[in-house]
Amino acid sequence: MKKRTAPDKKPVKKPRVMSRWQRWRRLALFFILGGTLLTTLAMVVVIAVYSQWAKAFDLTQLGQMPERTVVYDFKGEVLGRMHGENRIVVPLSEVSPWFIKALLAREDARFYSHGGIDYHGVARAAVRNLKDGRIVQGASTLTMQLARNSFPELGDDRNLHRKVLEMMLARRIEKACTKEQIIEHYVNRIFFGTGLYGIQRASQVYFGKHASQLNLSEAALIAGIVRSPVRFSPFRNYDGAIKERNDVLQRMLTTKVITAEEELEARYADIALHAQPAFQSQGGYALDMVRHDLDLILEQQDIEDGGLQVFTTINKDIQLAAEASVEKRLAAVEKLKAYQHPRKADFDKTWDGSVEISTTPYLQAALTLLDNQTGGILAIVGGRDYRHSKYNRAIQGERQIGSTVKPFVYAAGVAAGFLPGTLIDDAPIQPHEIQGAALGWSPQNSDGKFLGLKTLTDGLVLSRNTMTVRLGNFTGLDRVLNLLADAGFNMPKERTPQIFIGNIGGNVRQLASAMSVFPNGGVRRRPFLIDRIIDKTGATIYQTPVLDGEVVNPGVAHVMRGILAQVMERGTAAAVRGEHGFKEPGGGKTGTTNDYKDAWFAGYTERLTCGVWVGLDRPQTIIDEGYGGRLSLPIWADVMKEAVKLGYKSEVPMAGLPLSRVSLCRLSSQLATDGCHHAGMAYEDTLPYEVLPQDFCLEHRGAMPRVAQPQPRPAPQGGGFWGRVKRWFQ
Repeated sequence: MKKRTAPDKKPVKKPRVMSRWQRWRRLALFFILGGTLLTTLAMVVVIAVYSQWAKAFDLTQLGQMPERTVVYDFKGEVLGRMHGENRIVVPLSEVSPWFIKALLAREDARFYSHGGIDYHGVARAAVRNLKDGRIVQGASTLTMQLARNSFPELGDDRNLHRKVLEMMLARRIEKACTKEQIIEHYVNRIFFGTGLYGIQRASQVYFGKHASQLNLSEAALIAGIVRSPVRFSPFRNYDGAIKERNDVLQRMLTTKVITAEEELEARYADIALHAQPAFQSQGGYALDMVRHDLDLILEQQDIEDGGLQVFTTINKDIQLAAEASVEKRLAAVEKLKAYQHPRKADFDKTWDGSVEISTTPYLQAALTLLDNQTGGILAIVGGRDYRHSKYNRAIQGERQIGSTVKPFVYAAGVAAGFLPGTLIDDAPIQPHEIQGAALGWSPQNSDGKFLGLKTLTDGLVLSRNTMTVRLGNFTGLDRVLNLLADAGFNMPKERTPQIFIGNIGGNVRQLASAMSVFPNGGVRRRPFLIDRIIDKTGATIYQTPVLDGEVVNPGVAHVMRGILAQVMERGTAAAVRGEHGFKEPGGGKTGTTNDYKDAWFAGYTERLTCGVWVGLDRPQTIIDEGYGGRLSLPIWADVMKEAVKLGYKSEVPMAGLPLSRVSLCRLSSQLATDGCHHAGMAYEDTLPYEVLPQDFCLEHRGAMPRVAQPQPRPAPQGGGFWGRVKRWFQ
């Protein structure tokens, strides 16, 4: 029997034991792969979340750039700009190709090869920042910069959250816009220093040319400003701007968008910066009033967005003439020995502009010139220098208007039945004579004299205080105040007889508007500066209506014109004809407050009315005998003569009214009787029908009244049947 043998046993492998190093390596690999997976998942989540957040931004905002509102004079000449940002949007086709090349070389050389995020740039910046241990280099693309500048809600914080959101927003912009659209939005939006936004304004201000006309050297300089607009503005840091320009040229050469010859020529090209226009204060006070009126017309958001065209009634030539006259005349006053206050020339030497002030220590003035036909303001001066003080004295605050109130007291008197030839006593005011007056109040005349019985006309022409107070008392304070309110003045808190001789506040705009009642036949047209407003689409969104209302009837206005004309011929403003050589028909009234603290003149022609004030911001005596006829009248004459030269001349006499010549009594202001003639109180005058008395004098008892033969009324032409019926009842 054959012996069986056991089969051979296979050798058993011993379990492999990993070394400690192998175990650590595997563990590390596990963590690396797991970490990578988690990081990838986290990045996916972050990108998804931030991409979703980026969708919340309205991309139409990219093209919504607040331009400055442009203000024009009545001829369409630019007066200035305000609100919004100092920007003029232009299409990319109107931008110099040199600038586009310079900009991309400086800010984003791979602009056409990325989709909003330059990953090469991100990696490069990361390595550089890690190497230096701090953030020294960014990786913002042009698109990311556009996002940052278009959406202020992204904030200014330099953190990872903002950067990631900016990247996602840039990706979204790249998908929604073409590369050309992105560049166009960018060059119109970006800040270029010196308060300038957009390539067009930068080109205009720095080089005095359109953006399409920039040469290589100029384009490189402006492109170099973008990195730090304030620091490298050529007006602030010319050498720094040139250094940046050269750096841009080198980048353009490196990226092969220019040749070495072009780079060399541009590097050594002369840079002729455009001279900035000298400061003109007319852009200050006139624009200040435009701002004031815009606040009353439009919503605040519409104003702040800018981009409006505001057409005003200002005549730029007269505006400049008015400012020049104010400066010339007041500088002459400041040179007088009698002037004991600071002078503007001295203030200029010490003022550095670091502190804004509301009032100035030197002599000031304000002026408003109105077009009688419309109420439009042709010129407005709120002070001597807008840089020194933004306080617009033409429309802000009120000063006592002195004797310039008297025409309105006399107009109220005429409306109440008093006539130009009525006698009023120029004598001391007696106790208890004036209703509502404080005990002992007895106003004096400026010359300290009393002339006895004088006509109403003389009372205004010679500016007699006592006569004016008596006339106001006879007329009634309420009637005078009502007329002043209708004429546009604010009502005083204290209703006292002192109002009759100027104890009421006002400014030159109010005074000029009120005085225009007389050349306008009794009608006051509301003064306005803004004629119309056009929005970004070219639509007219506001047109100022001409608003008017009757203050006195045409007959009263006619009488007042006759009296105020004599003020210029033989009264307190007679110097306007002689010394100042103003020949146009017109009228006006001077005004001076107590102790010569305020000097006024308001006067008119058929076409224009102008009010002028001279004084110190803190009321003090200007100079001894600083009357309105001495300080304000010369400015008025300068401005009105310039306006006449520019075509504002009275072509025909002011519109007449049907008149009648009658015999009147000087005491009663009624139709004269034989008794009036016997008493020597009768006189003849030619007056409009609206102011003719209806009754005969009862002061002088007489037999049959004797009335002069009335002059026939001029026969109106045309009007048909109803016109004839109307004339029967006139």
